Amino acid sequence: MAELKDTNVHFAHAYSSWERGSNENFNGKLREYMPKATSFHEFSETDIQTYQDCINNRPRKILGYKSAVEVYAEFIAS
Repeated sequence: MAELKDTNVHFAHAYSSWERGSNENFNGKLREYMPKATSFHEFSETDIQTYQDCINNRPRKILGYKSAVEVYAEFIAS
């Protein structure tokens, strides 16, 4: 597996959602399956795994219309 060296880490300010664009984007995708104010306890492990698989297999413009799973597999293979 590749090592990350000299990696910069940045922390967003509290209550500044515009500083966490990809995180907020993911939250929006997750809300399609799990509405806001819904407890995770209402979903089985299988449900959550299914939602995770759906999101990770969705093509993304930022990844050249590849899914996160495809990009990760290519990274591991290289």
